Amino acid sequence: MSSIVFDPELIRKYDKSGPRYTSYPTAVQFTESFSADDYKAQIVKSNQLATPLSLYFHIPFCDTVCFYCGCSKIATKDRNKAQPYLDHVYKEMAYQSELFDSSRKVEQLHWGGGTPTFISHQQMQQLMDRTRQYFNLLDDDSGEYSIEIDPREANTETITLLRSLGFNRLSLGVQDFNEKVQKAVNRIQTEAETREVIEAARDSGFHSVSLDLIYGLPHQSVKTFDETLDKILELSPDRLSVFNYAHLPDMFKPQRRINVEDLPDADEKLLILQRCIERLTTSGYEYIGMDHFAKPDDELAVAQKNKTLYRNFQGYSTHSDCDLVAFGITSIGKVNDSYSQNIKTSDEYYQRIDAKKLPVYRGIILSDDDKLRREVINQLICHFEIIKPQINDDFNVNFNEYFIQELEALQLMHDDGLLELGDKSIKVTGIGKLLIRNICMVFDKYLRDHDTPRFSKTI
Repeated sequence: MSSIVFDPELIRKYDKSGPRYTSYPTAVQFTESFSADDYKAQIVKSNQLATPLSLYFHIPFCDTVCFYCGCSKIATKDRNKAQPYLDHVYKEMAYQSELFDSSRKVEQLHWGGGTPTFISHQQMQQLMDRTRQYFNLLDDDSGEYSIEIDPREANTETITLLRSLGFNRLSLGVQDFNEKVQKAVNRIQTEAETREVIEAARDSGFHSVSLDLIYGLPHQSVKTFDETLDKILELSPDRLSVFNYAHLPDMFKPQRRINVEDLPDADEKLLILQRCIERLTTSGYEYIGMDHFAKPDDELAVAQKNKTLYRNFQGYSTHSDCDLVAFGITSIGKVNDSYSQNIKTSDEYYQRIDAKKLPVYRGIILSDDDKLRREVINQLICHFEIIKPQINDDFNVNFNEYFIQELEALQLMHDDGLLELGDKSIKVTGIGKLLIRNICMVFDKYLRDHDTPRFSKTI
């Protein structure tokens, strides 16, 4: 597989907004015409296939607001708000579990936020106990059971408890260790806090530790980010996600508290990214794609080599055959040939649950064309290659005829060296890997004749 190549001129040429393709179609295409009855009908079909399950729990609470954040969250210092929310999640679990075949194994489980560790240790224990009550969790540590951690809201005792509950992977938000940057985005987090959580995870036997960084934050420069990378490489996480900060204050109110004049300009951001790629790859990390890096022996890197890597709402995954069942406000699931999203506010969520109704409020049932394009995009974004005969066999199409318009559009990218167009394959080059979102967008029929202001920049 070709190594990643950084070409500033081509990055500037293709600098535009686009989806991150944690799903196709993306959530922008979800409609409220999709009902709870539609969701139930998809579950019936999914039970006939008897595929494994993936469970996602959205814990929306945060003690403080990070100004860069675009997540769905409830900022509060009142810890008493957590229990009523969890009580309703338990009711939702009860309703959902009645619909799914109880023999289906839960191979993947994830707590996301917000800040999942906002809840107390007792509440964590209770949430996992209730999950085991309603769903068929694995007991042999073979599942991919992960949780997002804010090191300011966790310590050694927390990590030890989470391991005992069955979690074996965790991701930590770091963003940047520079104090000036942390103050500007309202996330004061010491290196010692972060180190304690990582060391506790290793001592407890977690299979994988992932760290999240963000470039493009106020006061960042190549020099300051390099200093953060020094500390990150010393911590030696198994995986790294290096996200581009998307400043969209009209969509995310907390971002209005960031001073635009303090943000690095476009050229500095590119230099930060370039330096980051150089340091991580020379330090032994492999570029998985879409801002993600992993050590060669990490599951993601192995899955990419084996062509079993997949992408879902939690990012890259090794469990492509699971139906994703989502709990809590705003959470998004994937069942059979559909995507669905829960109601967005806690008040509405409580009302739906108390009325013994599923909180699904919008979604989409995939057409045959959607499923075909989803597979093409997944192959590109996970493996940087499309094998046309495989698509032809799996979907009973002639790739070159079906995608004649897309192949014409890809010709310019071919001429720019982003990919190689062959009769039986499309291969993304080292130059094209950083622009994989742009390549995927060519196959996104929903983007035709529409601009993309609701998405972040591809780089």
